[in-house]
Amino acid sequence: MPRDEFQFIDRLRQRTPFRPPVRLGIGDDAAVLDHPAGTVEVVTTDLLMEGVDFLWPQTSAALIGRKSLAVNLSDLAAMAARPTAAFVSLALPRQRGRQFADELMDGLLALADEFEVTLAGGDTNSWDGPLVVSVTVLGTPSRNQPVLRSGAKPGDWIFVTGACGGSLAGRHLTFTPRLTEAARLTELVALHAMIDISDGLAADLHHILDESGVGAVLNAAAIPIHADVGPLTDGRSRLDHALGDGEDFELLFTVAVEDGPRLLSAWDLATPLSQIGTITSDRRCRMYCVDGSVVDLPPLGWSHPLGG
Repeated sequence: MPRDEFQFIDRLRQRTPFRPPVRLGIGDDAAVLDHPAGTVEVVTTDLLMEGVDFLWPQTSAALIGRKSLAVNLSDLAAMAARPTAAFVSLALPRQRGRQFADELMDGLLALADEFEVTLAGGDTNSWDGPLVVSVTVLGTPSRNQPVLRSGAKPGDWIFVTGACGGSLAGRHLTFTPRLTEAARLTELVALHAMIDISDGLAADLHHILDESGVGAVLNAAAIPIHADVGPLTDGRSRLDHALGDGEDFELLFTVAVEDGPRLLSAWDLATPLSQIGTITSDRRCRMYCVDGSVVDLPPLGWSHPLGG
């Protein structure tokens, strides 16, 4: 019996063959579908649940709606794709009434307008349980070629946008999906592999390493730690929070070693870029610490337990 969501997903992958027009199915940030005209489309979906992904009434209905779309747009950014259409299904708590539903959609539609995404359909229902939101988004990849998790190569430089850690202070509800940054990256360099940081920097790096069949060495001193990692009261270091908190929704990606310096010199967006390590061939994931020691880096981060 799988103990967590990743083991469950791996079992599903083993049982689910790809059939045309599906080029890539379970295992990346989005699926890839071929069209007869030679173009491809990417499709992603996320299910958000009250009590797990957000709390109510601590979180406004508008922010819940915004996050429900934003996490999907972040998945498309990780594939270097431009979003086109969204489909939204809601299980609404009936006791909260019409105003709650309207405010939720206000938040979702405001973000859709910002990135020119069309709400093209979905479904609604009501019940006596908590709020559940499912969003599916379609997109078009840059140059008709999505960036996958499986393309990292030994020698690649590992980069991350922005900074990591402390997202649960509120940033997980208000982050801006890195669609603009992803589009600019594809203009400047050839991206080998990319993922958005939802489970945690270390956990999501391991997703790239597993899919690419490679290892990595990170430089602890180079990992950008967000200011939201405030005074520590839980016994964990600031670095541990940056590596494992998750829901940063930054882009983690690799490029060829010869493209790394050129990318840093040409980068012209406000969102910072940091080179945090290098891809290796030995399948291990290690980190050089500030004190000079080298430690193994496990996939720190979040996974949904499935129970016994």
